[in-house]
Amino acid sequence: MAAPQIPNLNTLRGRTRLRGGLRGRGRGGFGPEDPQSEEDQDAARDKIIQQTDNDASSSRMSAVALGYLDDEYARAFIQGQIPRRYPIINRGTYVRTTAIDRLVDNFLCQEPSARKQIISLGAGSDTRFFRRKDVKNVVYHEIDFPSNTEQKISAIERTPLLLNALQSTLPSPADLQVSAEKTALASTTYNIHPLDLRTLASPELGGASSPPQLPNLDPTLPTLVLSECCLCYLPPEVTTSILQRVSNSVISPTAPLALIVYEPIRPYDSFGKTMISNLASRGIHLQTLKKYSSLDAQRLRLKHAGLVDGQGARDIESIYYGEGEEEWITPEERRRIEGLEWLDEVEEWRLLARHYCVAWGWRDGDGDGVFSKAWGGVAGSRTAAENADDEML
Repeated sequence: MAAPQIPNLNTLRGRTRLRGGLRGRGRGGFGPEDPQSEEDQDAARDKIIQQTDNDASSSRMSAVALGYLDDEYARAFIQGQIPRRYPIINRGTYVRTTAIDRLVDNFLCQEPSARKQIISLGAGSDTRFFRRKDVKNVVYHEIDFPSNTEQKISAIERTPLLLNALQSTLPSPADLQVSAEKTALASTTYNIHPLDLRTLASPELGGASSPPQLPNLDPTLPTLVLSECCLCYLPPEVTTSILQRVSNSVISPTAPLALIVYEPIRPYDSFGKTMISNLASRGIHLQTLKKYSSLDAQRLRLKHAGLVDGQGARDIESIYYGEGEEEWITPEERRRIEGLEWLDEVEEWRLLARHYCVAWGWRDGDGDGVFSKAWGGVAGSRTAAENADDEML
């Protein structure tokens, strides 16, 4: 369940559909020839969500090919010609990746000798494990639909660059195990789990009676959970239940735990309404968008999930420009990015960037404050610029 391609802002000029990417049939993504049973329609919607990983990997490869990002592993997940995305899409991909990388790296650099854990929800073709393979004492877990995990394992097995990178992190080649169905991978450093996240919800919401046991997952380790446009596809009550189970059962309630989310926000202005309409035309429904519509709502969500020691959130525009705050991206780096390709839609870029955010929250549990040390100095509290969110509501 990787993030879909960021919506094309040219839709604000009167167009009714996004250019490129997946397209649903009919206004809601299901036309008269689509399955009529509720079960079949749910399966069709799941398939659309699974396939958004193609958009994500294409956008990442486009940004890499043009020099926005340095990722030698991205090409392994693209078949055929390298895609070319619009400049505002490339810039959005760059900021999203850079911001999340910074938070992840701040965590990983704390107490390098201490063992840590990362769980990536709906990871798809994400390459972060491979890009951080030289960091020691980290156990990495990825969770996604079996169809997506099968594709990723296939890419690893057929690509020497990926396979060699993975094997370089292992004590021996025998440590790597792949299931007979080629949907699961297990090792002491990197694990791919074929799992529908909804099974992590409570039984009352359709989940399993008890959370599934994930191989090589240690519930006592300081754990960082990543959700890049993943939980937003599920109903709010289901995402709440999943986070509660992760924080109280999958991970010990006394262990340090943190969550980073990347999601769209601000659905109530003209662009937000257009964004929702365009995604719905592709069969994509962001079910948490209205409930967690602002940066403040995202912070409160994290606090209610038990991440009580700190919460932060910034939209992509403020991360890119800084605007008087701590700099995520230096002026020199912005000049480099802006010199890569011509962008004559600066106002549209800024409008787009206001409608996506990175939010993070943590609890230090019985640990020694690993997340407070990592993120305590990262500015993420409410700013005066957010007053407009209250006016929209």
